Amino acid sequence: MIAKIKQLLEEVEALKASSAEELEALRIKYLSKKGAINELMTDFRNVAPELKKEVGMKLNELKTKAQDKINALKEQFVNNDNGNDDLDLTRTAYPVKLGTRHPITLVRNEAIDIFNRLGFSIAEGPEIEDDWHVFSALNFAEDHPARDMQDTFFIEAHPDIVLRTHTSSVQVRVMEKMQPPIRIICPGRVYRNEAISYRAHCFFHQIEALYIDRDVSFTDLKQVLLLFAKEMFGSETKIRLRPSYFPFTEPSAEMDISCNICGGKGCPFCKYTGWVEILGCGMVDPNVLEASGIDSKVYTGYALGMGVERITNLKYQVKDLRLFSENDIRFLKEFEAAH
Repeated sequence: MIAKIKQLLEEVEALKASSAEELEALRIKYLSKKGAINELMTDFRNVAPELKKEVGMKLNELKTKAQDKINALKEQFVNNDNGNDDLDLTRTAYPVKLGTRHPITLVRNEAIDIFNRLGFSIAEGPEIEDDWHVFSALNFAEDHPARDMQDTFFIEAHPDIVLRTHTSSVQVRVMEKMQPPIRIICPGRVYRNEAISYRAHCFFHQIEALYIDRDVSFTDLKQVLLLFAKEMFGSETKIRLRPSYFPFTEPSAEMDISCNICGGKGCPFCKYTGWVEILGCGMVDPNVLEASGIDSKVYTGYALGMGVERITNLKYQVKDLRLFSENDIRFLKEFEAAH
């Protein structure tokens, strides 16, 4: 047996492997349960008592050296893989800079967080919609200007199909499927047939909110608007509501905030009025509730909607709307600290 151990010891010391598969075959040959070393361990019981100590020591030495040799070869393959195969010689030597969130995303997420804390949940819907959900269910008259091709993108082959002009269509879909209480916000992209300029674009982003329940009043709406303005623009922000008209709300109002640049004192940004318009709102028209199967004699509600680009302009003083969609890295880098 000692001669067999010496022979295996010489073989182990001379082991070489050119691949991981070849190394695994050597491990199985010498160290597996049916390997050569384990067979010697099985035969060890037949060794004469006076030789057991000597044979046992040499057998342990053989097993240790075989394990060390296999591990050394394995380590060699690991080092070679990390050092050569995974090395990309075309990669720049300079550190790769991390990207940043888009300013529209930053403001959208902040607005959603504010409404989430007020108990509103997110609702989403399709961007390609039908006339009913975009106009008819929202009390738009048949001759309303928004139904003209000059204001809305219609699908030519299907005149009843449009690109949604507001996320109010999502509110209609929710009201059709749910009974009050309903408390949702509807963030999303919308489309208008407008010429692209520094102050207008053919697509932009909205966040609308809807709350319907028993005994909902305009006072509830005003309180939510005030809290949103203070959370978004600062605790010193003031609001004012001006009467307005929307087909889907009655009464309707537009909300202004005190200019966050001059603090309401008057500056070129607010046209020296001290106020800046940020959203439209109002109590949901009973016709809208009835069109969606909600009893307007039992339930009331309010709705509000804002353009995310408008809020972003106010927070970061971005004067050209086109910057939001041109993917200029220099512009986006300015918002690294806003995360």
